[in-house]
Amino acid sequence: MSAIRQLTAFAAALAFVAASGSAALAQKKYDTGASDTEIKIGNIMPYSGPASAYGVIGRTETAYFKMINDQGGINGRKINFISYDDAYSPPKTVEQARKLVESDEVLLIFNSLGTPPNSAIQKYMNQKKVPQLFVATGATKWNDPKDFPWTMGWQPNYQSETQIYAKYILKNMPNAKIAVLYQNDDYGKDYLKGFKDGLGAKAASMIVAEDSYEVSEPTIDSHIVRLKASGADVFMNITTPKFAAQAIKKNAELSWKPLHFLNNVSGSIGSVIKPAGFENAQDIISSQYFKDPTDAQWKTDKAMIGWNEFLDKYYPEANRADASVMYAYIVSQGLVHVLKACGDNLTRENIMKQAASIRDYEPGGLLPGVKVNTSATDFAPLSQLQLIRFKGETWERFGEVLSADVGG
Repeated sequence: MSAIRQLTAFAAALAFVAASGSAALAQKKYDTGASDTEIKIGNIMPYSGPASAYGVIGRTETAYFKMINDQGGINGRKINFISYDDAYSPPKTVEQARKLVESDEVLLIFNSLGTPPNSAIQKYMNQKKVPQLFVATGATKWNDPKDFPWTMGWQPNYQSETQIYAKYILKNMPNAKIAVLYQNDDYGKDYLKGFKDGLGAKAASMIVAEDSYEVSEPTIDSHIVRLKASGADVFMNITTPKFAAQAIKKNAELSWKPLHFLNNVSGSIGSVIKPAGFENAQDIISSQYFKDPTDAQWKTDKAMIGWNEFLDKYYPEANRADASVMYAYIVSQGLVHVLKACGDNLTRENIMKQAASIRDYEPGGLLPGVKVNTSATDFAPLSQLQLIRFKGETWERFGEVLSADVGG
């Protein structure tokens, strides 16, 4: 064989290898729950029970994925969104997670709500190597890629948030007497830890009263009476929506007017402030990372116009003053962003890889300056907040966008 023919044959062989290699690369990869036509997503929400105010998140997500499907789906695949009720009861969450993974055979479980419910399924999800993605809770422990590589949070975590409040108090009211009310579970204790860490050595002297309640209690009135009796001039209110509204109301009934800090998961005007009475909520301080739909300044904002158009068509009965609707809209965009990035490699491993590779992503609805960032060692997509104060019938932002990232 002449040298030229040898070279030609060699080049042809190389071309064949390259072609078969690229064909292999172009092959579609699927895990259970994904196919050429469908992506099966599981979700668990408290549509009933003590945290049922959050059920609106699941309803908004259902509407959002319907819109995505109407637009042609994700890379041509339709989302099959299966959402179950767990009534905010961890044993029920375990039951629903098993059903989704083992019977429905979903690709992943997305944005299931609550710290105790997600804690109950975290080990199971990681043993099964099924993504527990963008959980709807700000517990710090979701940012632990080393021990739980299949679990990732979404919102700014609770300890970071209360550290920001603590720093504000130390700076503006160094001699404050603080009363704390918190939910007696992982959710409440996580917030409390961040608050005490933020106050540092002064926590012991500044916190004059600390009281916890159970989610099974019908009312927290007696706790508020107890806390008022402490003579505190600052109230750190770590509650879920139903109890947050009760606390605001009871404070007004008792004419107790401390500087009131409210954790951001209960900052919804629609489900907390309005039921408690606008007049009773004046000057409460909280924090936010997304735009308040009731704030007139966003009226001509492109993202807000898009949000309203989505609701007009897909969820017209939604309460637009409920911050949970905006939360669900933003996190749903996050999932779509990750699934699009997966291309035709819809394996569970690639989903976690893409979720851990987000750079300066800005879904519509976030406050200016707030961005989503993750890495293989950072499973906390959002870590920025801005302080807000309730005035009239809306929240007013003040100060700068603050960042505090506490790992699990």
